[in-house]
Amino acid sequence: IIEHPEFTSVCPKTGLPDFGTITIEYIPGKLCLELKSLKYYFLQYRNCGIFMENIANRILDDVIKAIKPKSCTVTGDFTPRGGLSSLIVAQYKAKK
Repeated sequence: IIEHPEFTSVCPKTGLPDFGTITIEYIPGKLCLELKSLKYYFLQYRNCGIFMENIANRILDDVIKAIKPKSCTVTGDFTPRGGLSSLIVAQYKAKK
């Protein structure tokens, strides 16, 4: 389990920052995520206009492409905006 509690992106409509915690849980195939590279990967979102509902799906797609895990779950737990909090979950399980 990898947890990044300082995730930041930008709302494409308002330009305001979104803050949250990204958690990646995976069962590796032959490769693993390298933490320093993952840190720099997360930094690219700091100035990226993306809806928080799409973030977990994009990260999941990129993890699958990079390491081909046996299974993976990406969770985005975002701080409340307008009184509403968002918990976004994207899952993948490889076919046998």
